[in-house]
Amino acid sequence: MRNGALSESPAVRRTLIALAVGFLALFLVLPLAAIFAEALRRGVDLFLAAFTEPDTQAAIGLTLLVAAIAVPLNLLFGISAAWAVAKFEFPGKSLLVTLIDLPFSVSPVVSGLVFVLLFGAKGLLGPLIDDWDFKIIFAVPGIVLATIFVTFPFIARELIPLMQEQGTAEEEAALTLGASGLRTFLTVTLPNVRWALLYGVLLCNARAMGEFGAVSVVSGHIRGLTNTMPLHVEILYNEYNFVAAFAVASLLAGLALVTLVAKSFLERRYGDQLARAHRH
Repeated sequence: MRNGALSESPAVRRTLIALAVGFLALFLVLPLAAIFAEALRRGVDLFLAAFTEPDTQAAIGLTLLVAAIAVPLNLLFGISAAWAVAKFEFPGKSLLVTLIDLPFSVSPVVSGLVFVLLFGAKGLLGPLIDDWDFKIIFAVPGIVLATIFVTFPFIARELIPLMQEQGTAEEEAALTLGASGLRTFLTVTLPNVRWALLYGVLLCNARAMGEFGAVSVVSGHIRGLTNTMPLHVEILYNEYNFVAAFAVASLLAGLALVTLVAKSFLERRYGDQLARAHRH
């Protein structure tokens, strides 16, 4: 018996396809096209000149720095958390899984406010930090902390379901044959999840470089010092410097497109492994 969805009339199928394509065109393709069109509206020279501004270069450098710190730390956390959840039974396991999902349900602005309440001048730990002459809020450390918080679920959530489905048989066999725990991880566990791991890293990096809400709260918007690319785009736009604003925005959009292409390649090439990772 044919599936009911496949037995619909051609007119219904064409209508549904047209609605889906129209929705994507309106909310995805047209905004992206508008960004690049506006960025290049007054010529390539002005487009390129936008990237020679010291504040723009500082924003790009800070964005890359934050991503270079946050993504590797989340990589270590994601692998460790997935290994613990998938391979061991321990008290509080369900709580750990719930906490991993917390950034998905909490507004980024709220997560930024949490760090202000903890490390701000009048926060819980603020006076102690002032005594050490160390600054977190309105400085790079606060931006890194906020970025880590909003991005740490991505890698763990890609690995946990896949590791759980694979079980522990292969690791136990390697240990029985005399392999150490580290060697078992490097030669058995890691190769089995490498594509899901790369997939999670791509998503984590894209979110880290494009995060706005949490970073906006903790950064202080100090031009040339604590502005990442998304914050710099907002400042340029509010100053009616539209060419520069859309030029920097096009850089972020380009990152999104590269991530999308890499994501599509992984799904096409290693779809079975990634499907198992998303099954739960």
